[in-house]
Amino acid sequence: MSLTKENKSEIISRFGGAVENTGKAEVQVALFSRRITDLTGHLQQHPKDKHSRRGLLMLVGKRKKVLNYLKNVDIDRYRKVIAELDLRK
Repeated sequence: MSLTKENKSEIISRFGGAVENTGKAEVQVALFSRRITDLTGHLQQHPKDKHSRRGLLMLVGKRKKVLNYLKNVDIDRYRKVIAELDLRK
């Protein structure tokens, strides 16, 4: 299922504070995580879809880069995002 406009604005307002804060690292990580979970479900149903698998791997790489940036800039914000999205155990 793709990310609808309502779902996207809800994620942005939850992690960014306002709908205009789409560039915050927390918002980007949350949106990437949502798309990653959607693509993971798609790939479980369609295991031979190599193009979607490549897109998934690219999204994981983008999310990793943004998380590394956030960890280097502000460790508290990084820990908060990790805890809210339940990314690392």
